[in-house]
Amino acid sequence: MSSTTVFASHDRRRLYAAAFLRALATGMAGVLLGLYVARLGLSASWLGVVLSTGLAGATLSVAVATWWGDRLGRKRSLLWLSALSAGGGVLLALGAGGGVIVAAALLGMVNGMGRDRGAALVLEQAILPATTDDAGRTQAYARYNLLMDIGHALGALAGALPELLALATGMDELAAYRAAFLVYAALLAAGLPLYAGLSAAAEAPARTQRLVVTAESRRVLAKISALFAIDSIAGGFIGAALVSWFFFERFGVSATVIGLLFFGARLMNAVSHLGAAWLAARIGLVNTMVFTHIPSSLLLLTVPLAPTFPIAAILFLLREGLVEMDVPTRQSYVMAMVKPEERTFASGVTHLVRLGGWAVAPAFAGWLMQAVALGAPLAVGAVMKIGYDLALWASFRKLKPPEER
Repeated sequence: MSSTTVFASHDRRRLYAAAFLRALATGMAGVLLGLYVARLGLSASWLGVVLSTGLAGATLSVAVATWWGDRLGRKRSLLWLSALSAGGGVLLALGAGGGVIVAAALLGMVNGMGRDRGAALVLEQAILPATTDDAGRTQAYARYNLLMDIGHALGALAGALPELLALATGMDELAAYRAAFLVYAALLAAGLPLYAGLSAAAEAPARTQRLVVTAESRRVLAKISALFAIDSIAGGFIGAALVSWFFFERFGVSATVIGLLFFGARLMNAVSHLGAAWLAARIGLVNTMVFTHIPSSLLLLTVPLAPTFPIAAILFLLREGLVEMDVPTRQSYVMAMVKPEERTFASGVTHLVRLGGWAVAPAFAGWLMQAVALGAPLAVGAVMKIGYDLALWASFRKLKPPEER
């Protein structure tokens, strides 16, 4: 085995482990953040502001990673991101008023959407293609996303932690939520030694320290990023914290039940990633993205109409079995359509527009929940996603990655 292969395997394992731990924390936040805000006596509008602010911080970090990540160093950037995220988690756990919670969300780039989409993801995805070849690229992303969604699932299950702590120790409910967010901070801090052990092979080639992107790549990225922006705004209406709030207010279910529901949802996501790689090898990346995503949006439209929690939960779980199949295929497709030295930029730009959309939507979603109907954000998000899928297929079905040509 060559030294290059050894380094690639070594770095890939560290990236997988760090992503898994970060996903645990993100899964916890997706279930607990909305409930924590409610326990602090804040309104749904405050929750929207907290979500948008956290995503705004994440968007800023993605912008920095996109333009300067290679020049600052991928390893150094990942270390700083872990430290800031953990610090924000500690402040979130210790905060009381809305202003402190908003500041913690900004500093810690707190993601209440239930799925990790931050700057660390940008840098990890830029490193991953160098650890395999074109034929293995989609499978590498599938395994990466499989581990992340297992982390998301276990993190959602950890949504029961406050209730378990309260029962086991007798601490009051709010104190138990604060303790849970300290666990969240510790999970993010655990990424520090993993990133510290990355080899020099994880860094960008020296010649790419000055960013140069070809005109062809810019055209592809501009078009696909515009479409991703629509999808991300739609996703911002249906983030995990908002969906948790919906189930809590509509059906009166507890944090433990919601945590179990999201545990099941993330397991469905995880299994779907391997199915996505298998399907993409047969019908293509773009077809897999579109023809699994549209049915998931149609299922989402039915959730607000469900008369009981069990029916709503089943519909939601069916939707989750399809909705993430576009993630590894999308990541693989974008990385395939640009040159190796453009991958950090491409990953960053596409994540930047997605995070920007996510940051815009929650504040409007919170208002819709209060002013229109609890299920209104879910319906808006589903309709927008269907429009995105149709536009994506029309624009990119003829533009093939290398393995499909």
